[in-house]
Amino acid sequence: MKKKLSAAESHDLLETLRKRFEAHPLRHKHIAWEDVVAKLGAAPAALPVLWNMEDTGGEPDVIGFDKSAKQYLFADCSAESPKERRSLCYDDAALKARKENKPHGSAMQMAEDMGVELMTEEQYRQLQQLGQFDTKTSSWIVTPDNIRKLGGALFCDRRYDTVFTYHNGAESYYAARGFRGLLRV
Repeated sequence: MKKKLSAAESHDLLETLRKRFEAHPLRHKHIAWEDVVAKLGAAPAALPVLWNMEDTGGEPDVIGFDKSAKQYLFADCSAESPKERRSLCYDDAALKARKENKPHGSAMQMAEDMGVELMTEEQYRQLQQLGQFDTKTSSWIVTPDNIRKLGGALFCDRRYDTVFTYHNGAESYYAARGFRGLLRV
C-alpha cells in the first residue's frame, strides 16, 4: 500500500475525486468541494489512503459530514465490491484457522493496511440510500464480537431492491465478496 504520494500523483488523485464529486451530487448534498479540498490539505495523510482506495477499485467519494467530529466521510462507491479486495476471509484469526486453500489475506488486515475502517451494517445501509451497490457482489461488514467469537462474520449485499445482511463462517471467502472502506477526514 502506498504511504506517500508525489505531487503529480496527488494532483491526479484530487482531479479524479473532484470529477467524481461533481458527477454524483446526491451523495453529498450541502457539501462544497472547496471545503473538502481544504480539509484534505490540512490532513496530508488522507491522500495516500484515498489513493489506496482508488487503486484497489473502490472509487472513493464523499458521502457525508459528521458534524460532531467535524469530519468528511469518504466511502468506496464502486458499483460492486472493489475488485482488488475480493477473495478475502474476514480477519487474520480466520485466515490462520483455515487449514487448506487459504485466501491471500483478510478483509480486516487489508483495511488496516490501507488505513480505512470496514463499514458497519448501519453505514452500509446508509451508503445504499445513495445508490445501488453490490447488486452482483457482497461486502464484509464489521461483525459484533459475540458473533465473531462463535466463528461467524457478517456481510451485506443488495438484491431485489433490498439490502440484506447475512452470516458466514469468518474463514470463508468468495470471488464475489470483498469489503468497502470508510475514511474519516
